Amino acid sequence: MIHCKKYYLDNGLRVVLHQDKSSPLVAVNLLYDVGSKDEDPEHTGFAHLFEHLMFSGSKHIPDFDTPIQMAGGENNAYTNADITNYYNIVPANNLETVLWLESDRMKDLAFNEKGLAIQKKVVLEEFNETCLNQPYGDVWHHISALSYQEHPYNWPTIGKVPEHIDQINMQEVRSFYNKFYAPSNAILVLAGNIEFADVMGLVHKWFGDIAPGVKPERKLKQEPKQTQQRYQVVGSDVSATALYMSYHMCARNHPDFYASDLLSDILSNGRSSRFFQKLYKKEKIFSYVDAYITAYLDPGLFVIDSKLLEDTDVNIAIEKIKDQLEDIKLNGITIEELEKVKNKNISSLHYSEVSILNKAINLAYYELLGDAELINQQESFYTRTTLEEIKDLANKLLSDDNCSILVYGPKVMV
Repeated sequence: MIHCKKYYLDNGLRVVLHQDKSSPLVAVNLLYDVGSKDEDPEHTGFAHLFEHLMFSGSKHIPDFDTPIQMAGGENNAYTNADITNYYNIVPANNLETVLWLESDRMKDLAFNEKGLAIQKKVVLEEFNETCLNQPYGDVWHHISALSYQEHPYNWPTIGKVPEHIDQINMQEVRSFYNKFYAPSNAILVLAGNIEFADVMGLVHKWFGDIAPGVKPERKLKQEPKQTQQRYQVVGSDVSATALYMSYHMCARNHPDFYASDLLSDILSNGRSSRFFQKLYKKEKIFSYVDAYITAYLDPGLFVIDSKLLEDTDVNIAIEKIKDQLEDIKLNGITIEELEKVKNKNISSLHYSEVSILNKAINLAYYELLGDAELINQQESFYTRTTLEEIKDLANKLLSDDNCSILVYGPKVMV
């Protein structure tokens, strides 16, 4: 059980505190409720670029990393479709250094053309390296665009095209910052060797006088129900054909989420999984086959990801995968399969609670979902999932008219 205290500052900043006296460290996590889904379709890549810009210096701190390192700590950040998250871990007696740093860039980020140019170059190089010049690097550009016709999950976090990033100007940067990087749109978590009264005073000291901003009102286009199977073939400079099958599934906060997660594990988690035993070992047509979920905050995707051995017929590969799905839809799963994946998930949950940094990150995420206390309910959500729920979910989810198929292979096949 992870105990925490929660409160709001007058400016709307949500604060979650968790005491763990077994550690000499404190983890500080600052989550901003902004991701790539909050971008304009014609101006993508903002959220990810801004993650980089937040390390470029603020009014009183020209270099963010050096003070952290001098305080004996580490820091980093990540952006996805739904959130931007900054995390730090330092010795407990240097906690105030982190609060000073995070509050200064929330309040007074330094804006200058040189810094913007440098970070744009960094992100463009990342785009080229990870998407354009790496085998299968742009796969999620195609999966996203094929699976989502209206919702802004239509593009990956890094952006649709490099030109969108290259064209970002200072006025747009300031507008994005003022809209999303404010106390009313953020969650601050402190976890570790803390005394509640002391850290509450420090939080008020460093964040209490920051203007609240206006909590952005999301008006995202909702994805209409898919009514027929979609199919796309993409040729690229790759050696083997990859096959992706994506199915629309529920949002992260939906009760079906846990059955979806367990179903993906039954199909592909471990050497005893159905895909490993029935497709990888038996059929000898796949070099790799996996199933996973995106866990988006809005309705996400259940994805089957595979690579085919040379000369494998794509249609046969699709048929073999669908045979496995149909078997679960018709016959369900065994209690042994369900207990195995439940135990694996519960073990992972327990392991994640060992690290104060993981606890800080997770507490912020669950607070965004509605209540940080949800962190203590995840095990029960998995354990109470039934065989019937898995079977019903498979029949609701894994239909042809809910499926988008991407075949990504050597150019010669197109």
